[in-house]
Amino acid sequence: MGFVAFVGRVLFASVFLLSAYQEFHEFGVDGGPATKSLKPKFNILFEHIHSHTGFKVPEVDFKYVVAGTITLRALGGTLFIFGSSFGATILALYLALITPIVYDFYNYGVEKPEFISNFSKFSQNLALFGALLFFLGTKTLTPRKSGKKKAPKTKTN
Repeated sequence: MGFVAFVGRVLFASVFLLSAYQEFHEFGVDGGPATKSLKPKFNILFEHIHSHTGFKVPEVDFKYVVAGTITLRALGGTLFIFGSSFGATILALYLALITPIVYDFYNYGVEKPEFISNFSKFSQNLALFGALLFFLGTKTLTPRKSGKKKAPKTKTN
């Protein structure tokens, strides 16, 4: 059972590790294509925050945001492989923060092709988030085995 669980964690973490690896190789000097796709999404979020709170979000260099997401995925995925709750927490935090911003299907009409693509990816990330929550829940519910063995009861006649 332990080996099967390990293989499952490796396969699950590969989603995060391979995407981090790909973005790392595309990063370049300017942050790569991920920076170009994140900038308009975050600008919509920043405008939304400004319109509702009046707070002006300072300018952000998005290549650092991309570098941070690469780091979160690589570190969280590596720790998750070894069964770490901290690794699962990092991955869950990453998904909770990035999913609603990047896959903003709610900004498109149902008839637009962007809606279907974003909704599909949003749902996939939601399922990954749920699996991480399940993992974290089972880690806290699993009783720890104590190292002490109980002494055998003596028979009395």
